Amino acid sequence: MTGMTTAEMVEISQGCYAFKPELATQYGYIPTKAAGITFCVLFGLSMVLHIAQFCWKRSWWCSVFAIGCLVELIGWAGRTWSSECPYNSNAFMMQISTLIIAPTFFTAGIYILLGRFIQILGHNSSFFTPKQYLWIFCTCDIISLVVQAVGGGLASSESGVSGGNTALGTNIMVAGIVFQLVSISIFMVCAIDFLRRIIKLGLRRSETGSFTTMMVIMALSVFCIYIRSIYRTIELAQGWNGYLITHESYFIGLDGVLMVIAAGVFNVFHPGWLLSSVESLALPTFQDKGYRLTNVVEDR
Repeated sequence: MTGMTTAEMVEISQGCYAFKPELATQYGYIPTKAAGITFCVLFGLSMVLHIAQFCWKRSWWCSVFAIGCLVELIGWAGRTWSSECPYNSNAFMMQISTLIIAPTFFTAGIYILLGRFIQILGHNSSFFTPKQYLWIFCTCDIISLVVQAVGGGLASSESGVSGGNTALGTNIMVAGIVFQLVSISIFMVCAIDFLRRIIKLGLRRSETGSFTTMMVIMALSVFCIYIRSIYRTIELAQGWNGYLITHESYFIGLDGVLMVIAAGVFNVFHPGWLLSSVESLALPTFQDKGYRLTNVVEDR
């Protein structure tokens, strides 16, 4: 928006003006309205389902998935707004600040879920206790969330100012995403160790249907979030005028679609149902083998 007076820039960034070829948007393109509406609907439906499911099963900790969907919904609503008002800085800030942090809520749910498995299967199944998983990885999530939110706020505010320097905010955002990648990587190592211990303890194949399903779903969700985080790291590292950030198709495919999968799999295979099956099958199996189990804390 160079070549404009400060008053003109303020007016166009706060109003709703049609796209002008000679005046670039903060995105480098005009967000597609159909994509915005589609993802608003998908995340909205997932959120409603998550709310209904965790209320029905009284698995209140699953509310983090609903919160994640709400944050995604707000972000895609901002992009839908930008499709009509491509120069509006509030719409841009709304989407960049929310979509960058939304996956944090899903990873928090996955961390809690593994802790629940350890509660059910006993302390022998992990070198961390459920409380340690909660404190270590959820604390990492909070740190990542705060860092990304601060960076997103700084970058988006500077991007709407003539001559504004977005480097500091962008670097902070990248640091937050990289920190999240590191914490997810460590979690994946812990999850692999958990599986190794379960196999060693000898949970019978015939009794692992729900357990295997839940682990596959967790792995799929983590994989989607992990790939998305790698994409966002590269995208932001290229800068606000980089190739990835100025081509919407990459954002739709490597952020929007992946996050729909990460959220939706827990609607189809909800932990509230599957954990009950795992508990009823795993407890007798391990008790028969003489392993001392931790107390299982019921949600209901």
